[in-house]
Parts: sequence; C-alpha cells; structure tokens
Amino acid sequence: MNIIITIAITALVVLYAGLFKAGKALLPLTLVGLLTSLAFAVTSWDSNTSYYGMMQMNNFAIAFSALTILGTIFIFLLTQNYFSRQSENIAEYYTLILFALSGIIIMVSYTNMAMLFIGIEIMSVALYILAGIRKNNFASNEASLKYFLMGAFSTGFLLFGITLIYGATGSFDLRAINSYLIGNYMVVSPLFYPGVILMMIGLCFKIGAAPFHFWTPDVYEGSPSLITAFMSTVVKTAGFAAFLRLFAGTFAPLHDFWMPALFAIVCLTLFIGNVTALFQKNFKRMLAYSSISHAGYLLFSLITLSPSSSNNVLVYAAAYTFASIIAFAVLILVKQKTGGDNFDNFNGLAKRNPLAALVLTIAMLSLAGIPLTAGFIGKYLMFLNVMTDYKVYLVAFAILNALVGFYYYLRVIVAMYFKEGPEVELETPFQYKVVLVLSVIITVFLGVYPSVILNLI
Repeated sequence: MNIIITIAITALVVLYAGLFKAGKALLPLTLVGLLTSLAFAVTSWDSNTSYYGMMQMNNFAIAFSALTILGTIFIFLLTQNYFSRQSENIAEYYTLILFALSGIIIMVSYTNMAMLFIGIEIMSVALYILAGIRKNNFASNEASLKYFLMGAFSTGFLLFGITLIYGATGSFDLRAINSYLIGNYMVVSPLFYPGVILMMIGLCFKIGAAPFHFWTPDVYEGSPSLITAFMSTVVKTAGFAAFLRLFAGTFAPLHDFWMPALFAIVCLTLFIGNVTALFQKNFKRMLAYSSISHAGYLLFSLITLSPSSSNNVLVYAAAYTFASIIAFAVLILVKQKTGGDNFDNFNGLAKRNPLAALVLTIAMLSLAGIPLTAGFIGKYLMFLNVMTDYKVYLVAFAILNALVGFYYYLRVIVAMYFKEGPEVELETPFQYKVVLVLSVIITVFLGVYPSVILNLI
C-alpha cells in the first residue's frame, strides 16, 4: 500500500509544482517519488501483506511492481526536452503517467475482481488522455478516440464476465472463487463458463492479443513516442501480470476448458503479429506489430500451467521492457533529427551515432531472441514451459514465427550499418545515454546470468 500512496502523492506534488511554474523541479520530484516507491517494494520482499482482502503484496506483486516502476523511471529519464516541444504545461504529462502507474500497481496486486476493474480503469483513463494529448495533431486525436472506444468496448466484456462469475459464485474474491471451483468441480454453474471466456476476451483486448489487436498499430503510431513506449512496456507487463494472477491462479481448476480458446488466440497472435510486421515500412508500426507477437509468446505461460509460469513471465517481460525502451529511445532521437520514423531514417546511423546504433542492434537481437541476450532466455523459458506438456507442434510453429521476426529486426540493423544516410550529426543527451547504457547492461546481464531473477517469485 505504501507503494501506491507514494506514487499518488508524487503525482499530486508534481501537479502542484507545475501550477507554480516550477518546471525544472518536475523530473527530480518524480524520480524521488518513484525511487522511494521502488525502495518500498524492495524492502517489502517476503512480507505477503493483505489489505482487507482486496489487494495482496506478495512476492508476485512486488516483483512486477518493481519492474513496472523501474521501467517508468527509465521512460521519465527520456523526457529531457521531449514534452516541452509539445506544450508548456508539462506537469500534466508527468501526473497522468504517475496516475496510470498507480492503477498498474493495483492491477498486479489485486485479490478481488472489483480492484482489478478499478486498477484497469485508473490506468486506462490516464492513457486515453495521454494518447491524444497533442491536441493539434490529427493522428494523436485519432489514436485517443480509437483507444477510448476499443477500451470501453473491452471493459464491457470484462464487466459482463465479472458479473456472470459473481452470479455463479456470489463473490468477487479470488480465493473464494477458487475454493468454489475446487469444491464444485463437477457441478460448476453454467454462468461461470461464459464469464471466464468474456474475461479472457476483455484482458486480451488490454494486452493487444489477436484477434483483439485492432487498436494497437494505430494507437501506437498516433500517440507520442514516449507514451507509446510506456504503453508497450509497462502497461503490457501489468496486463500480463493481471492475466496470470487470474487464470493461472483462480481459474486453474478449469484449465482444460479455457486452454483450447487461449491456444487458438496464441497461434493467431503469433501469426498476425509477425507476418504483418514483416510488411511494415514504418519503424513504429513494426514495433506495434512486434508487440502483438510478443503477447503471443508471453501467453505460452498459460498454455501449460506450472510453478515456474510466474517467473517465466517476469523474465520475458523484463527482457521485452528494456529492449523496447532502447528501441523507442533511439526512435525519438532519430525522429527529432530527421522528422520521420521510417526504416530509411535509420540509414547510416552507425556513422552518425555509433552508440545509438550499437545499443539498438543489441535491442533488436534481444527482441529476436538471439543467444546471450535476455530475449533469448525469455523465449527459451516459454518454449521449455510448453515442451513439458509435449506440445512440440506449438513450439515448432513459434520457432517459425521467431525466424520471421528475426528478418524484420535484421532490416533495422542492415539499415544502420550497410546503407548510406544523410550526413547529419545525431547527438545523444546525457539522460538518454544513461537509459541506453543501463538498459543494454540489464539486457546482456540477464542473458548471461538469468538465475538472478529466474527463481525470484
């Protein structure tokens, strides 16, 4: 609870600092608040504290909270002179991201479905505004509208599912629902089954899994790049943590019922995400479809439930988060200088900025799942998790999709090192260097020593 209170207070302090035109204090105040909340998370390890049956800060919640907070800190470090180009009132940007993060902490720690809904809505409302915060930009307005409409649509599915499950069990509490399933395994209420499917659909909308991914490419492309980075890393991690807590824990006794539907979603997500990314000429849209494909890999943890499912998701989410932050950081630098985000804008980047080209190469290799990177360990764990249940054909299908992914990630590396680009100097601000170097260190370190977080939860 200290984590959420700290983040919420930080958001209000930053908002008032903006009111009194203390622009230079916004980032330091934000970082102090986030580092304090991260310290609370670290010192709460093994505490397993329950809050009135609504939330529980166990190791699962603390690990994912720490990952999302750390990812948010890195994204805030990329705000150097970024928001000031869009507006003079930049305190609103900081505050909305912090409020979204407070909703995310609720999402990863809920033990009551009412809190799941509250966490999702706190996060989503802030993101609807952030997606369309560039009021004079048509693409940003379109992104906000699409995100709002599709988000409201998915919330309807989620609420209807919660209602049916409540009707079947008489409770919103996850432990009570799980006890009901265990005690009435052969005579589960007919209301329960459609409730599970509707909740699966609602959560698949939130994580951008196919065929509920329609909003993802346009929203990611139209939103400010920094907001897109936040949505594709921190928000996606929270969505999977919420998904995992509900289906791998509470709904586990009905695994045989909902697994076939999830299996079809996984196959469709991998195929649509990778094949569509293959034809993109815009780097940002490629990352959007890549994000969809990674949602498919992350869902492997639910195809076969095991004690290591939570750890596997944590490792994969960490690998994906820091590699994507690198990709978006370099994209912001390139776009600010060239004015575009097509692959052609990355031509000759290795000559203009060797550091940016090197870190982006490592990020692309990690997203592709090349050994000695965290992305390889993440994919290996997901494939191994499924192999234990003899679903070899799914692993073969996923490997073919991974090869397709390697091709479109390689296009970026080829553009940077083997194509001629404009002779324009591309400088890297100090804060960007900090984020890029730290992200690369984490990516390589987790690829070489994954045991650091492999058995964390």
